[in-house]
Amino acid sequence: MLEILFEDNHLIIVNKIPGDLSQGDITGDQTLGDKVKTYLKKKYNKKGNVYLGIAHRLDRPTSGVIIFTKTSKALSRLNEFFKKNEIKKTYWAIVKSMTEKTPNKLVNYLIKNKKQNKSYVTNSSNKKSKKAILICKKILELEKYSLLSINLETGRHHQIRTQLANIGYPIKGDLKYGYPRSNKDGSIHLHSRKVNFTHPVTKKYIKIIANPPKNNIWDLCLEIMIFLIT
Repeated sequence: MLEILFEDNHLIIVNKIPGDLSQGDITGDQTLGDKVKTYLKKKYNKKGNVYLGIAHRLDRPTSGVIIFTKTSKALSRLNEFFKKNEIKKTYWAIVKSMTEKTPNKLVNYLIKNKKQNKSYVTNSSNKKSKKAILICKKILELEKYSLLSINLETGRHHQIRTQLANIGYPIKGDLKYGYPRSNKDGSIHLHSRKVNFTHPVTKKYIKIIANPPKNNIWDLCLEIMIFLIT
């Protein structure tokens, strides 16, 4: 069932669950966009095709805020916002317990292997590499894990997953990037927690927060974080 976080005449913002595809791939599986179109058809009793724009994506095993557009005007403006880094996204990631000081800023050059659908840290002299920057802060320490808050300054393929793995802290459940065990549901503990931006049409300030999926570790993190801010 879809969790709609925001909807108006131009945008529909959803809390993606792990396993949903943001957009079509070689598997041919149903996408989150398909589910949103079905929802819109039923809600508004629309016949024929429903327009739905996709301005960004989340990896299949991740969760959290994803923005779709109902109009081409909103899509073109959102695309510009993303290019100019005017949409601020905050992620939560769970890694093994960070015993040493958390690096505040990670700067690397990444290269994508299309066959493997995986990115690697490389050096800046590689012509195919792209600069990747993220801001990282440990916000909670559990018995075996650390909860990190991450803000992206660039948007590269598997950026958070690659950069955290490169410093020895792959995301919980992320076998592709070196975590020793998978999660039972195939997810990884990476969640798009918050998005801030100016509405592309109404110009109003929009702040969207999405709760992580229901499981023991995420539930504990959310419970403690709510307690700490109240």
